[in-house]
Amino acid sequence: MSEQKANPNATFILASGSARRRELLADLLDDYEVIIAEVEEFPSHPDGSLVLVAANARLKARAVAEQRPEAWVLGADTIVALGDEVLGKPADLGEAKRMLKLLSGKTHEVSTGLCLVRVETGYEETRVETSRVTFRELDDETITEYFAEVNPLDKAGGYAIQIRGELIVDRFEGSRSNVIGLPMEMLGDWFRELDAFG
Repeated sequence: MSEQKANPNATFILASGSARRRELLADLLDDYEVIIAEVEEFPSHPDGSLVLVAANARLKARAVAEQRPEAWVLGADTIVALGDEVLGKPADLGEAKRMLKLLSGKTHEVSTGLCLVRVETGYEETRVETSRVTFRELDDETITEYFAEVNPLDKAGGYAIQIRGELIVDRFEGSRSNVIGLPMEMLGDWFRELDAFG
């Protein structure tokens, strides 16, 4: 990524309540607002996980963009998928443990959908980034140790690669920031393509 931060010509809004996304976006933009989209996300999609994250990102971006037609609005959605099984945020620690046991010793995909909208100009585009993460073989003791330091309940798949990732992750391919929740390389390239933020 370039060291130079971009400044939007119009207000930029992140339609997400994720603290991790806010921190990452601050590396690209000096100034932006956060408005949490009040929407009910799609739990699944017949065409698979990549279409699902794109649809949910679009849902969030459009909901906020309708309120603020003059602004650039970015919606995002991240999911963990092991084959055809999509893992969202666990409801409780028991479900979080089940997720980590399911991912143990296997390679899964983490996909983030991004939707950028500016109603005033009629601009809307959605893109998806996917990374592959391989877990170590996890025993109950390791999972307990991990949960002592990481709250898994607000994280897709019940884990965060950026917090004690060495306990559970063997290796990953692709964008690390994508696994955290915002694919910075793709987003930076996108901003440069638009030439609207510099």
